Amino acid sequence: MKPSIYSLRLEDLQSWVEQQGEKPFRATQIFEWLYKKRVTSFEDMTNIPKALRERLDEHFVITTLKTLVQQTSKDGTMKFLFELHDGYSIETVLMRHDYGNSICVTTQVGCRIGCTFCASTLGGLKRNLQAGEIVAQVVKVQKALDETNERVSSIVVMGIGEPFDNYDELLKFLKIVNHPKGLHIGARHITVSTSGIIPKIYQFADENMQINFAISLHAPNTELRSKLMPINRAYKLPELMEAVRYYIEKTGRRVTFEYGLFGGVNDQIEHAEELAELIKGLKCHVNLIPVNYVPERNYVRTPREQIFAFEKTLKKYGINVTIRREQGHDIDAACGQLRAKERKEETKA
Repeated sequence: MKPSIYSLRLEDLQSWVEQQGEKPFRATQIFEWLYKKRVTSFEDMTNIPKALRERLDEHFVITTLKTLVQQTSKDGTMKFLFELHDGYSIETVLMRHDYGNSICVTTQVGCRIGCTFCASTLGGLKRNLQAGEIVAQVVKVQKALDETNERVSSIVVMGIGEPFDNYDELLKFLKIVNHPKGLHIGARHITVSTSGIIPKIYQFADENMQINFAISLHAPNTELRSKLMPINRAYKLPELMEAVRYYIEKTGRRVTFEYGLFGGVNDQIEHAEELAELIKGLKCHVNLIPVNYVPERNYVRTPREQIFAFEKTLKKYGINVTIRREQGHDIDAACGQLRAKERKEETKA
């Protein structure tokens, strides 16, 4: 299988072009064909010399994703199930907000983290995605938006998989979509979420990028978090909080804590008080997430009044908190849910 040209940063493409005996500006032209005009064939790059187009075709593919299922919610949310070249499937979600269109991308086929509330981990991890396969998700959705003269204005890396478990490809993806000659998504309009792979948090802090950073927390103490998220047994909560402090001190940036509310599990007032104590003094924000029901899991939704009581308690302790607006509630919006329904063989344990 030839590598995806979407996996190349502009400087990578410039080096390759020079190796072919061409001027570096050809790389910029190719980038513009890929990301501004969004062609799917090297033959369409009409201002590129024919010999160079042929060499591009010999060495690379323009990754295309086959749409297996496309669902559209009443609120405009669009959920895509894409098929990769090897037959595996991934999910991508387009969410419409007042401030623009946001896309949630996937970084792995499946997931090895094993969170007990998530459909993404059903069937375990199959493989990592190449940077180009992550980029292709954004390009594919952008092409759908081109029909209505809209654009992808922000990206959240919170789809199937643990982004920091595919760190090198993730970083390439971030640099490609952020580049002014590429899709030019501003760094501050991109958010990366992790379940808490501590060494990578330190590494990410040292990258000195302006990317937004989120932690999937979901519990205010070690015992409960270990039940919900087995990764907490390897990377315990106190050490995770130390890594978060390092990130904030190193970057000066705010961290978002994602906290899914599960009925009768982690949604009581005492949990809110414990969470406030855990994160007090940090430059942070809590995003409360009323969870979507996943048939393969046993968790139920927290009652509406309990959600507001939890929020009120955090605010009482001075914590910056919002309740995530629900989107795609009438479709298979929970992460991994559509894949679990449509590709049962792929997601069997």
